[in-house]
Amino acid sequence: MGSIQLRAIRKSFGEHEVIKGIDLEVRDGELMVLVGPSGCGKSTLLRLIAGLERVTSGTVLSDGQDVTALQPFERHMAMVFQSYALYPHMTVRQNIEFALKTIRLPKAEIAHKLAEAARILQLDPYLDRKPAALSGGQRQRVAIGRAIVREPSAFLFDEPLSNLDAGLRTETRIEIARLHRTLSGTMIYVTHDQIEAMTLADRIAVLSDGRLMQCDTPQALYERPVNRFVAQFIGSPKMNLIPASGQDGQHVSLDGGVTQIAVPGGYSGIAAEAGLRPEHLRLGKAAGAALAGTVSHVEYLGADASVFVELDSGETVNLRGEGRALPGIGTRAGLLFEAADLHLFDAAGLALRRARPDDQA
Repeated sequence: MGSIQLRAIRKSFGEHEVIKGIDLEVRDGELMVLVGPSGCGKSTLLRLIAGLERVTSGTVLSDGQDVTALQPFERHMAMVFQSYALYPHMTVRQNIEFALKTIRLPKAEIAHKLAEAARILQLDPYLDRKPAALSGGQRQRVAIGRAIVREPSAFLFDEPLSNLDAGLRTETRIEIARLHRTLSGTMIYVTHDQIEAMTLADRIAVLSDGRLMQCDTPQALYERPVNRFVAQFIGSPKMNLIPASGQDGQHVSLDGGVTQIAVPGGYSGIAAEAGLRPEHLRLGKAAGAALAGTVSHVEYLGADASVFVELDSGETVNLRGEGRALPGIGTRAGLLFEAADLHLFDAAGLALRRARPDDQA
């Protein structure tokens, strides 16, 4: 397996630039997830790594070798597509063997590679079936098996679960995580689903409008986002943003209120917004609370619930409450939280502090 480095990668289609100077390193054996909203450039970036698109400028390195000008088959990477791309007239066995037969490997070696891939992916019962006789999850496993037998330097996954229903998505996601542990292979995985990203990745690269916003572990992205975009994209439900003011580096007031909240660890800059995640808020008495409002909507989810509170200033915030203790719509409530859970951002959306008291601003 191998590492992959992207250096100052740019890609334009005509006058439209979709990748705007990305530097990124994927470590040997790492599962890196590229995540971001539709149109952010994540699939294009994956295709540039695979060689399916040519870079406009910049360098792609694989194990330290410049592969920027190489054809896809020369890069020794295997792509698993969203659409599976299986041959419908071939059996599972024939689909997996096809690439090996085209390079004329000995029959014994082909048989060995097929048997190993079938064992890892639990495909033995389906080897003589055609794709039409398989479920979506089974077809995706066949597509992965076709990649495994090539023994690539890296596996590239382009939204492989997007065609599956919710149950199969969870099942196949677990299989991909298990596969990564089994093979210890380098994997780059594209998705727009931040839950997939958080549960699968060693590290996540968050993209927006063709630019890399932040690359870090799931926990670091959740707890220490570098800007407003990452803060709201990572985490479900997304982070609440509330107008804030403060410039002394020690205190902040929220939503035009007069209450000064002491900020553990302090911050550097002029605060314009505060971020609070729904799971860090709880309902309390309105009297004396730094934030107060009226319950405007409740979504019951079983074990928990999403409770929407319209603040007195007009903003609506979301908190995660207990499913067994639902407030009534129209109830007056205060929103309670720990000051250590506050994220602060300046007017440009850049983070002013980390949201833990033991972190430095």
